[in-house]
Amino acid sequence: MEAAKIVWRGITSGFLTDLKSRNWSVYGQWLGVASFILSIVFGVINLLHLGLIIIFSIIALVQGLLILFLEVPFLLRICPITERFAAFMKFFHQNLPRAGFYAICAAIQWGGIGVQATSLIACAAVYTVTAFSYLMAYISKQEFMTSATLGGDGVVREMLP
Repeated sequence: MEAAKIVWRGITSGFLTDLKSRNWSVYGQWLGVASFILSIVFGVINLLHLGLIIIFSIIALVQGLLILFLEVPFLLRICPITERFAAFMKFFHQNLPRAGFYAICAAIQWGGIGVQATSLIACAAVYTVTAFSYLMAYISKQEFMTSATLGGDGVVREMLP
C-alpha cells in the first residue's frame, strides 16, 4: 500500500509540474492519455449497441491503441513492434502531425453522431481539444516535448531507430 502511495504522489507531482510548463505539447500529451482511456472504455461499451455504431466502436478501440503507443513513448521500446510501425509512429513526433492525427480521429468520431449519438461523443470532444492543443504548440512555435511522468522529455527521439 505504501508503494502505491509513493507512485501516486510521483504521478500527481509530475502532472502538476507539467501543468506549470506552459507547453501546449505537454498538455496535448496528457489530453492524449485521457483520449486513450476514453477510447478504450467507450469503445468497449458501445460494442453492446446494435447497428452501424459498432463500426465506430471498433475504430475507437483501434484509435485508443494507436494513441497509447503515440503518447506513452517507452512502450515503443518494450513492446515488440515492426520497423514499419516504428517509422509510422516516428512521423508523429512533431506537433503539427499530431494535431492532424487527432483532428482525423475527431472527425471520424464526430461522423459517428450521424449514425447514432452515443458516449463516443466524449471521445470526439477530447480528440478535438487534443488536436487544438498540439495545433497551439505548432502555432506558438513551441518545441515538441513529452511529459517527464510519461516517458521524459527527449526520450522519444532516443527510443526510435
